Amino acid sequence: MDEVFGSPVLKVEQPRRGPFAKSRYKILDGDGTVLAVAAPADAHGRAQMRGVVPGKSNLDARAVLLTTPDGDPLLVVDKQQGREYTEILTPQEEAIGSFVTERVGRRYVVYDGDGSLIGAVTVDVPRNNFELFDTDENKVAHVRKKWAGLATHLLTTADKYAVEIFDPVPEPLRTMAVTMAIVMDMNLHESKEIT
Repeated sequence: MDEVFGSPVLKVEQPRRGPFAKSRYKILDGDGTVLAVAAPADAHGRAQMRGVVPGKSNLDARAVLLTTPDGDPLLVVDKQQGREYTEILTPQEEAIGSFVTERVGRRYVVYDGDGSLIGAVTVDVPRNNFELFDTDENKVAHVRKKWAGLATHLLTTADKYAVEIFDPVPEPLRTMAVTMAIVMDMNLHESKEIT
C-alpha cells in the first residue's frame, strides 16, 4: 500500500449525492491527485454487499472496494451489520485487520489480520476527530471531518476528511490509518442523523 498511499497527508471525500447514494469515496494526496476510488462492492468486485436495502449506518452492512483510478483493486472495507465490526481485506479477501467497537461512537480497537491488538481509535464527542494510537499509546494518525454546513450534512452524502499520518507507521497499522476515515464514515456518519 505504501506505493499508492505513501503520502503522510491524504484527503477522503464523499461525492455530493442524495441521501441514499452512500459508500462512494475518493482518496487524494495532499496536492489533490486522486490515488484511489471506492464504490460499493458487488458480485463483480471482490466482496458482496451484505445489506439488501440501504438503511441507517448503525444497522445495515455494506462493503466498498477501493481501486486505483484505473480500476486495479486495492482493498475491501467490509462493514458488518451494526457498528461492532469492520474488516479491511485484500482483493483476495485475506484479512489485513479490523476495527472493533469498544464503546460505540467513542472508542474502537484495531487488530491485525491474525487477531493481534495493534492499536485503538478514540473519537471526540461531535464525532469529527478520530485519533489512531499504537499499543504503546503513540499517536500514529489523526482524521478530521470537515463541516460543510447544515444543508449539505442533512440533504447529501457529501463528507470530507483530512487524514494526517505520523510516519513511520508499520504495516498493517498504516493501512488501517489510511482506511480509518472510510470506516468511521460508514459507522458513524452515513445515516446523516443529527446525533
